[in-house]
Amino acid sequence: MSENIKLTQYSHGGGCGCKIAPGVLEEILHSQYAFPDNKNLLVGNHSKDDAAVYDLGNGTAVISTTDFFMPIVNDPFDFGRIASANAISDVYAMGGKPIMAIAILGWPIDKLPASVAQRVLEGSRSICAEAGIPLAGGHSIDAPEPIFGLAVTGIVDLTNLKQNNTAKEGDLLFITKRLGVGIVSTAQKRELVTEEHFESLLKQLTQLNSIGEKFGKIKGVNAMTDITGFGLLGHLTEMAEGSGLTAEIFYDKLPIIDGAKDYLAKKVIPGATNRNWNSISNKVTFEAEINQQEAVNLLADPQTNGGLLISVSANAMEEVQSVLLQNGYEAFREPIGKMLVSDGKSIRVK
Repeated sequence: MSENIKLTQYSHGGGCGCKIAPGVLEEILHSQYAFPDNKNLLVGNHSKDDAAVYDLGNGTAVISTTDFFMPIVNDPFDFGRIASANAISDVYAMGGKPIMAIAILGWPIDKLPASVAQRVLEGSRSICAEAGIPLAGGHSIDAPEPIFGLAVTGIVDLTNLKQNNTAKEGDLLFITKRLGVGIVSTAQKRELVTEEHFESLLKQLTQLNSIGEKFGKIKGVNAMTDITGFGLLGHLTEMAEGSGLTAEIFYDKLPIIDGAKDYLAKKVIPGATNRNWNSISNKVTFEAEINQQEAVNLLADPQTNGGLLISVSANAMEEVQSVLLQNGYEAFREPIGKMLVSDGKSIRVK
């Protein structure tokens, strides 16, 4: 029976496109209570980073994160793989090493059989095994829509810890995966995607960002994050504003996933794209020759388990390029932008 079930039909959203809009999220997180400082909490709600980080006092820190969402693909095994790779990514994005995960499962037991949920968990176990960590437990509830993800624990040497708000003027920007995942995923949900494009999509969605642990060991990597539901523009805005700089994007250097522009021409655009763009449109400028509508649809496209966004000092560029080459990222060795003195805008696209 599970072979005939299309999970995306049972949810109103999918993948990291399910994220609450940045402006709404800020309202939710606002509190009238002043929480006492904890000297060991190095990264928490005071920043917009990928995970919380707690200093153990012995030169290392614990990284704690969670991420979950509704199905982005129809196959339950693949859904489990994608959701798990996406959740583990937050540890890698801070230069850390994952050590353990626990599952978060919401399941509409009146609509979907338990055997389908079992396949989701099997997919998760396969990715956890690839990451070298146990899926050590979890929690499940009866829910109106299928939801799955992980809470992940990692560790990091304090000297290797990376954050998203520590970029420096003159840094070069690199990304490690292609953009346009949300567009192709939406084409799949509308049954428009070709088999070739879907295979390319699935390969990227299930790829671990484990290279982030290697970048954590490079001193000249000044800032790092992963690109997920807010799109490249949203996550780069967080990096630029957090660092007090302006980011410049080289639009013609951006890697785009196969099929994305084809589906854009057919008006296949995720609903979250406009939400993302509306939250930051006043912070972005485009050079005149840029096709602004196309650029917005690609740069604000919500990514799921997207690539790492890395801000690198010029004198560390060759070391970063060497790590990319040695780990199969030949196509991502060219910078896609740089960090500049703030000019009042967060991002300039040229």
